[in-house]
Amino acid sequence: MIAALLYLQYHSIKNRTLLRLKRLKQPKYLLGGIVGGLYFYFYFFRWLFAGRGQRTNLLGADSPDMTALYESIGALIFLTIVLLAWVVPHQRAALAFTEAEVAFLFPAPVSRRGLIHFKLLRSQTAIFFTTVLLTLVTNRFGGAAWIRAAGWWLILSTLNLHFLGSSFARTMLLERGISNWQRRTAILALLLVSGGIVFAWARRTLPALDPAELYNLDAIQDYVRKVLVSGPVPYLLFPCRLVVRPFLAPDARAFLSALVPAALLILLHYWWVIRSDVAFEEASVEASKKLADKVAAIRAGNWQTTGKKAKVRRAPFNLRPMGSPAVALLWKNLISAGQAFTLRFGIMLAFIGIVSCIALRNTTGNLVPLIGMMAGVLMFWSLLIGPQFLRQDLRQDLVAAEVLKTFPMRGWQIALGEVLAPATILTSIQWCLLIVAIGLFSQNLVSTFGWLGSLMIGLGLALLLPMVNLITFQIPNAAVLLFPAWFQAGKEGPQGIEATGQRLIFLLGQLLVFIIALVPAGAVSGGVFFLVKLVLGLPAALAAALFCASVVLGIEAALGLMLLGWLFERFDLSSELNP
Repeated sequence: MIAALLYLQYHSIKNRTLLRLKRLKQPKYLLGGIVGGLYFYFYFFRWLFAGRGQRTNLLGADSPDMTALYESIGALIFLTIVLLAWVVPHQRAALAFTEAEVAFLFPAPVSRRGLIHFKLLRSQTAIFFTTVLLTLVTNRFGGAAWIRAAGWWLILSTLNLHFLGSSFARTMLLERGISNWQRRTAILALLLVSGGIVFAWARRTLPALDPAELYNLDAIQDYVRKVLVSGPVPYLLFPCRLVVRPFLAPDARAFLSALVPAALLILLHYWWVIRSDVAFEEASVEASKKLADKVAAIRAGNWQTTGKKAKVRRAPFNLRPMGSPAVALLWKNLISAGQAFTLRFGIMLAFIGIVSCIALRNTTGNLVPLIGMMAGVLMFWSLLIGPQFLRQDLRQDLVAAEVLKTFPMRGWQIALGEVLAPATILTSIQWCLLIVAIGLFSQNLVSTFGWLGSLMIGLGLALLLPMVNLITFQIPNAAVLLFPAWFQAGKEGPQGIEATGQRLIFLLGQLLVFIIALVPAGAVSGGVFFLVKLVLGLPAALAAALFCASVVLGIEAALGLMLLGWLFERFDLSSELNP
């Protein structure tokens, strides 16, 4: 039976690979494959083939103390992942099978243990590729490549077996009348007891951490190091440390000595999974049906989850029967974004940011400027990566373009309604980060620009951000209308190195168009800045420059919406699907 499962797995991988190679005959996949291959080479493989002397051990684990520290940190992360597998899930054990596998394997004379072996065998394919990727990513950490690869394989294989075994154990507990909340309460109680032991030991053995040092990162790091490498923590984390230890082995001898206990843990997990007598077939069939229904709904343009009664989502605001048609699309896309993006949630985040700034602004140490710098950096990076994650626009609704065309709306109104939701969400996030950054640096800003100047600069940045966001979201929406066959529209699309290359091509193209769009605003605001600075000084010049940049970007956004609406009116989905 194992031979038949190996045969099935071999031919599945072979056919999938041949399909990927055959579609390279199409230019859109060939060009994407070339770009994707170059990306993976320069970002990953170039460092793999680099000389030994060119590599740098970023961990710096040259001493036994540092090795023990990183081993404890890795074990703590491993333990957290394991605990989440026991606390979070609430469903019965269900192995992921496709409809074809359910139809052919379940009626076949394959035992329950054989089905488990089949899933374990299939999981090794994903574990192998993940191991290769993580080995390349951690190449600069030093150490031999084969040691890091074997260490990652041991970690991932142990986690995979533990996830499967824990799902079987949770199902057995449910069958014996132990509810999910009883299980979670017991686990959390065990965590509290362990945390209490560690706290009591640290309080009796280690010197108390001075409250004034809570804002000193070096003092916090030193205290955490003492807690992790001494006392009861290394013993509580001992099984997890055995799994992480091979990855941190400095040489082959240390790796082989650490391999024995790690391999023994994998064998114990395998024995646990195989010996678990849990009925998972019915739950697996139901999960397979839900997955198939969800894929069919996505292909049909229905993004709501199927297979169960849809949860009613609260509207972000009351939609009036009369008003701008674009507001209706904004209302619809905000609902599609989920409950995390509501006005109430945004106000709560802004309130938390203001209270945190008031509490931290008078403290000393390097923690406050670090948080302020992080808020500023995140605000900058949100301009680049925000449009890649917030896709509640034409990239989601393109499959329903013919339905949108039946609405009594002009093209620019549909374009405005589609880009408003992600632009509003991203702007609200950026405003919260702006509050934190300005609040933490308020003393420096006031001493430099004064209260009025600081207020005007903050208002200018707050006005500038939504204008920039309107332009950044127009660029991918225009791309999906101009190149619908190349652009990864919707929530389901091709996967593989060629699809990664396509995304990189469009990401670079979007960045280039974004930079070009900023040139007029930069030129106008720069001229206004130098003129106003000569007359009114630096604070007024900065505020005037930000205001003028916002006006220019607003004009560009309006023209872009007209162009986007024109492209949507000329777009014909049927001709794109059947060229």
